[in-house]
Amino acid sequence: MSESNYAPEDPLQAAMGRFVGTLKAERRLPQRLIELVRLRIAFHNQCRPCMSIRYTEAVEDGLTEALVCSLEKPAEAADMTPAERACVLFADRFASNHLAIDADQMAGLATHLTPGEIRELAMHCAFFTGFGRMGAVLDGGEALPVGDRRRDGTPLTPWGIEPAIV
Repeated sequence: MSESNYAPEDPLQAAMGRFVGTLKAERRLPQRLIELVRLRIAFHNQCRPCMSIRYTEAVEDGLTEALVCSLEKPAEAADMTPAERACVLFADRFASNHLAIDADQMAGLATHLTPGEIRELAMHCAFFTGFGRMGAVLDGGEALPVGDRRRDGTPLTPWGIEPAIV
């Protein structure tokens, strides 16, 4: 979403910035994992800006475009760790069918993450799902690496593009 959509003195934008800052400062989960989760949710949301960018911190933490391409079929992704795969599959359901997250899936997450890390993952998923959908709705239409929305409704993807690194 374009920064031009908000006035710099917008108190709601400032509050969101503080929340994001706290979430980042207190993060326990690896940036690479957070970026995989963010991009998979961006695909579900069809948020063009979200799909078009990669964060430098995630690239420095091992995110590659080959790894991003594995998000097309995350359950089959050989280049993700078991923990990353479990988190991305959790994010998948969180963004697309949250009521399908069951005790078995939560128990599977608990084999990789502490209770605090699971809460952190859920907070990231909530933020990415909600604000990514807002970004998709308020899409400014500017040129982005992921391309323009397709008239036939075919989904855009964050894989297979030359992203903007920020």
